[in-house]
Amino acid sequence: MNPFPHIIYQPNGSPNGPVSPVHSPAHTPSPPATSPGQTSPSLGYLAPHGVPAIYGGSMHLFSYQSKLPSMGHAFGPHSLLNQTTGSPGQALMSPPTFASTQPQLLSPGVTNILTTNNLGAVNTTHWQQQLNYAQLSRQSATPHHHARQAAAAARNSSLGSSAIAITDPNNPNKPPVNGVLSKKETNGDKHDLPFQQWKTIDLGGMGLKNISKELFQYGFLTTLYINHNNLTYISSEISKLRHLTLLDISGNKLSSIPPELGMLTNLRDLLMFDNMIVTLPFELGTLYQLETLGLEGNPINEAIKSILQKEGTAAVVSFLRENCQVPPPPMERDWITLESEPAGGDRADTFTLLCYNILCEKYATTQLYGYTPSWALSWDYRKERIKREVLKYKADIICLQEVDTSQYEEFFKDIYSRYGDYDSVYWPKSRAKTMTDVERKSVDGCATFFKASKYKLIDKQLIEFNQVALQRPDIKKTEDMFNRVITKDNIAVVTLLENKDNFSRLIIVNCHIHWDPSYADVKLVQVAMLMDELDKLAQKWCDIPSKSIYNYTSPQKISTIICGDFNSTPDSGVYEFLSRGIIKQDHCDFGDHIYGSYVSEGLQHRLSLKSAYSNIEELPFTNFTPRFTGVIDYVWYSTNTLCVTGILGGVDKEYMSKIVGFPNAHFPSDHIVILAEFRVKPPQPIQPPPQFGGLSSGSNSNSSQRRLNTQLGSKK
Repeated sequence: MNPFPHIIYQPNGSPNGPVSPVHSPAHTPSPPATSPGQTSPSLGYLAPHGVPAIYGGSMHLFSYQSKLPSMGHAFGPHSLLNQTTGSPGQALMSPPTFASTQPQLLSPGVTNILTTNNLGAVNTTHWQQQLNYAQLSRQSATPHHHARQAAAAARNSSLGSSAIAITDPNNPNKPPVNGVLSKKETNGDKHDLPFQQWKTIDLGGMGLKNISKELFQYGFLTTLYINHNNLTYISSEISKLRHLTLLDISGNKLSSIPPELGMLTNLRDLLMFDNMIVTLPFELGTLYQLETLGLEGNPINEAIKSILQKEGTAAVVSFLRENCQVPPPPMERDWITLESEPAGGDRADTFTLLCYNILCEKYATTQLYGYTPSWALSWDYRKERIKREVLKYKADIICLQEVDTSQYEEFFKDIYSRYGDYDSVYWPKSRAKTMTDVERKSVDGCATFFKASKYKLIDKQLIEFNQVALQRPDIKKTEDMFNRVITKDNIAVVTLLENKDNFSRLIIVNCHIHWDPSYADVKLVQVAMLMDELDKLAQKWCDIPSKSIYNYTSPQKISTIICGDFNSTPDSGVYEFLSRGIIKQDHCDFGDHIYGSYVSEGLQHRLSLKSAYSNIEELPFTNFTPRFTGVIDYVWYSTNTLCVTGILGGVDKEYMSKIVGFPNAHFPSDHIVILAEFRVKPPQPIQPPPQFGGLSSGSNSNSSQRRLNTQLGSKK
């Protein structure tokens, strides 16, 4: 069943309705120093006798249909010489970035292809650069041209040798295969730096007809030269090389390229000069960081060629992205049952909670989410998707982050009240207090919605972490607190809800912790302050009279949910603190920063908390972008008062294998919904005191009474 019946797609793949260009940030993890795929020491040598494992053998050919009509050959591929040269070099330096260097002028003897073919955009800067880069490419037709150039540059460097020790990844202690000693060997220091890892392979100019798929297991590669060979196709498995920034497939016999190249979102340079390529897959529109698209020397489609000549690489990528067809939607996410409902169980004590960072409008920019079509990034499109995504789960409690003030007041508050019977509580981030009424409308915050028919709001409270920090005498005057914590305006919205049927109570915490990975200490301090303030609130709320059969005599006895975007992965100090209840004062996330008793005594809280998804395992991700994919959103619950009966599963894996990041047509935020169902544990009845017969001795009677008082006191 089509979950998006309201969308009508035009032939170019874009839906009807207003389109406003507006894209999201993420941080690129550095390529790993080592990789499970490093299995052949010969890959680092870059010489003819050092690469037999990379090519040869038969491979299945993949054919791809062209999506643009063939326009005929405007200019043909150039004939290339396959010269021989001397011994291979020993070092490999960083390859030149074509888009960032001043291109060389064409040689006097080189014919201007554009003039020969009477093309109109001869004098544009974009196309002149294209011709110059093509000329540079044609000068690299000899075997291992780039490796030899790097080796020569290293030998002639006046700054000393920059040669890399090429080692066997399976045996790092084995002497380097190219004879270059590591720092460990030259300095004699056993604790010196390990061997430097290689991330570049040059298989250019070797006349190869096939490339072994084993090459595509080397996911750590950043640069791959397979130019000036006799390749007639590129395997779709090249999409596994996610860290590539430069791919040169120039001077082959390629008539098409796989759409899977669009998965290589780190590419800055994609050089395809002098092939037989007529058109490009629209999937290349996701290459939002591409700076150089080398197409000269191909009979390329007139529409693409014209854009490249007049506006350059970025315009071609934008054209492909905006006209790419919307892929089929994913399968519905599975509901995972963890605990069956007991026979005759009271459904009134069961509730569902949904948590979702919706990516507010001002953060969804083309600079940050350049892989997303502008129509799919527009707020008009996304807010409708968000509305339906949330309402379809019919959760009893909804916790949203990154809801800006105007959208809450003008859209979500009324929409969810009208279509979902929700009352709500909302606060913007702290900066809103210093702004005018107009400016305040663009500040985002946290919104908590709850079913009005099921719950009554008893109390609500805003926790502003920078204000809490100023109230702590032990840390308010420290330099780190002023420079790192008080400057962040993150908040938490806390509500106390009461079930209208049985008067059981819930504390719901909806928080958004600071995002920056370099501020792990701030995240830990914010969560520590959250737990301190929550304990104070719960203690105060214990004094509110209740008709419930539950015994709310201490903060630990009130059912508690703490959810939101914690911007912290499962290996972080934040996760450790919430799950274990304690953090030592010298925890690595504190670094060398000073935060009063937090770093002199450590952190501790009194709740028994567990992540709802950890009952099986955390999801593969809750935030998905090309630069970061991981779990940073959680629903924590008090295990002594609540049990998890079910959770919403992850996103369809087959669908995810073809997607570079969110948001997109089907997912309106870079985060996904997380949802869990809970059951309130029945109250523990107080056992009547046991009766001891035949005790007439006063001493024995007093002793029994003391034991009874101890038993009763332990249950309060």
